Amino acid sequence: MPMLNEVLADAGATFADLDALGVGIGPGNFTGIRISVAAARGLALGLGIPAVGISLLEALALGQDGTVLTSVSAGRGHAFFQRFGADAARGPELVALDTISDWHHKDMICIGNHEAEIAEALGLSYGPALFYPASAVARIAALRWQDNPPRPAPLYLRPADAAPARDAQPAILP
Repeated sequence: MPMLNEVLADAGATFADLDALGVGIGPGNFTGIRISVAAARGLALGLGIPAVGISLLEALALGQDGTVLTSVSAGRGHAFFQRFGADAARGPELVALDTISDWHHKDMICIGNHEAEIAEALGLSYGPALFYPASAVARIAALRWQDNPPRPAPLYLRPADAAPARDAQPAILP
């Protein structure tokens, strides 16, 4: 919240000046996404404005022409993929990096984590995203906020890595 205050102050604005909020919904760190989405939903409710959820995969594709394959590292030899373009849309999905051949589409550009590796494996080109993720989220939200967007929710594409404790729960004394 202090960072939001700083950003608004740098822009000469306050929360009352906002018409809508944009928030990244993932994929990414479970806890970070849950916190950001909860904060955006709470602020939107308190301010009486809409919040618009935008995936990082979509943010990476903003402004690109043609067919785009975006990727975000998922660790352990996997990445989250999404393909954008006319008659080429697919995903988002969690994909093993050694099983990506069926993601090929002619004249597609690869953007995101592992972009060079993915492009080489698919015989395609790669390049950078045109906008930083936060800027892309804001730009997309600015285009959608008046369309009565659904409340943002985290984009989870795999189960959490956390597991219940193996130790027995302590006994509660009367």
